[in-house]
Amino acid sequence: MTTHLLHPVALKSQTVKFKALPPLSLYIHIPWCVRKCPYCDFNSHEARGTLPEQEYVAALIRDLEMALPLIWGRKVYTVFFGGGTPSLLSGASVDKIIRSERMLLPLSGSAEITLEANPGTVEAARFAAYREAGVNRLSMGIQSFNDVHLQALGRIHSADEAKRAIEIAQQHFDNLNLDLMYALPNQTLEQALQDVQTALSFAPQHLSCYHLTLEPNTLFHRNPPSLPDDDMSSDMQQHIEGLLATHGYEHYETSAFAQPKQRAKHNLNYWQFGDYLGIGAGAHSKLSFPDKVIRQARYKQPQAYMQQVVKDAPIQVENEVSRDELGFEFMMNALRLNEGFDSVLFQERTSLPLLSIQRELADAEKRGLLFRDHQRIAPTKLGQRFLNDLLEIFIRETV
Repeated sequence: MTTHLLHPVALKSQTVKFKALPPLSLYIHIPWCVRKCPYCDFNSHEARGTLPEQEYVAALIRDLEMALPLIWGRKVYTVFFGGGTPSLLSGASVDKIIRSERMLLPLSGSAEITLEANPGTVEAARFAAYREAGVNRLSMGIQSFNDVHLQALGRIHSADEAKRAIEIAQQHFDNLNLDLMYALPNQTLEQALQDVQTALSFAPQHLSCYHLTLEPNTLFHRNPPSLPDDDMSSDMQQHIEGLLATHGYEHYETSAFAQPKQRAKHNLNYWQFGDYLGIGAGAHSKLSFPDKVIRQARYKQPQAYMQQVVKDAPIQVENEVSRDELGFEFMMNALRLNEGFDSVLFQERTSLPLLSIQRELADAEKRGLLFRDHQRIAPTKLGQRFLNDLLEIFIRETV
């Protein structure tokens, strides 16, 4: 078995030393979608003609086999099929991937296995097949229940199709996340709240409510639509948070809301600076070792990725994370959690003493953006509202 080795020229001198490695997750990227949305900056490619499904699934399995030496013996606690649109895959393909995972990895018996689904590409038979294959959590990209807004977002499903897809999903899954977006082109406060009310009528276990942002290298960035102003967007955010709170949803992360004991385990591992192996076109990995942390990125173009897998070389970029970067990257993730993190977690996940960011912590606290005591560090309400300002404090030493 051949594995991709670290390039010596890319490595930096480190003095990292971990007493224990963090939890490990597996991410699987499915790069195709029916149509590229104008706001999307993910590594997704419009499917033209027949998908090379069997070839891609074989590449994923081979990719995982080659990565095994990097994670040997480590249990995997969560699996996430992301994209693109993973629900373009057949149930048989998803089953083959999960079976291979179970053969190759010590997958936890209680592992959360999530698959992202698009209401425009799914039907009851496929949902049933995913559940039979071992998927136990479905994440549906609804975005809106308003046909005008769906059209503005370039979505290929209608509001009625979205509602029907949710009904079908709930016949097979008892753990469902719905993605919604607000601050949409020409959207009013009432329309934003109506979307959330409609989602609540299905009582999903989890809701992700994202503020639409104009990301670089997207059609919306090149040709900006008419969006609600900052004051209106802020009103939407506050009213959505209040509405979800009255329905018993815990606002535990910037854009994430969950019923009690239904928080997304896979995403929590990211936000708590856990490890993850990413396989598939453009997938990223963050992996810890006793004396270092490395990041990897696979080739982005699906065809190039499959060709490189055949050559046993799917990794395009690999580098070791410096000590200074570790501190910022931890804070960049953990400060997204509204409840913050246990103080000891910083050293556990970075191997750095909390004293190494003492000046930054004091500055953030002085500015009212952060709260801390001897047990916990967390963003204040002001810090949650101005998260980018809070994070900038911790990037100073790494620029």
